[in-house]
Parts: sequence; structure tokens; C-alpha cells
Amino acid sequence: MTTFTKIVGSVLDYEEDWTAWLGEDTIVSSSWSVDDSEDIVIDSDSNTTTSAIVWLSAGTLGEKYEVTNTIVTAAGRTDSRTIKIKITEKKYD
Repeated sequence: MTTFTKIVGSVLDYEEDWTAWLGEDTIVSSSWSVDDSEDIVIDSDSNTTTSAIVWLSAGTLGEKYEVTNTIVTAAGRTDSRTIKIKITEKKYD
């Protein structure tokens, strides 16, 4: 499971690349869901034939969230992958 860092207050996009798993198949639909938390928000999502993108906002400092992507392919396969989002403070150099 991949872990990403998100700064409090940021609105960022995260991409799940399914290319290696798909082979010659393609994504026809994609959906994202958040674990039981209401602290982090899915603002929007989209997909190409090989990847899925989600835009996330909000989140509580120090918390970790699991965000799951489920796809359906042209061949009728369905699979899911989960990423972790860790909320941190903004750091300045």
C-alpha cells in the first residue's frame, strides 16, 4: 500500500497507475471511496484508460486515511487498490 503525504489545507490530486496490471485491457469506469472518516474529502475523480485520479481536500493533522480505488475494465474485470494519506504540517525551508 502506497503512502502519500498531504499538507493540512491543501487540495491535491493522487493517481493510481494500473498500466502493468491491465496488460492489453483498459479501464472503463473508476470510483474512489474513503474509509469511515468524514475528515478527508473526495472533491472529484476521473480516469483514463490506464489510470485513476482523485482530488482530496481537508483532513486532520496527524491522521492517516485509507482511500480506495475500484476499477472495472473493458474485459469485465474488477479490482481495488488502497492508498494511505498522511496529513502533516506545512514545512518551510
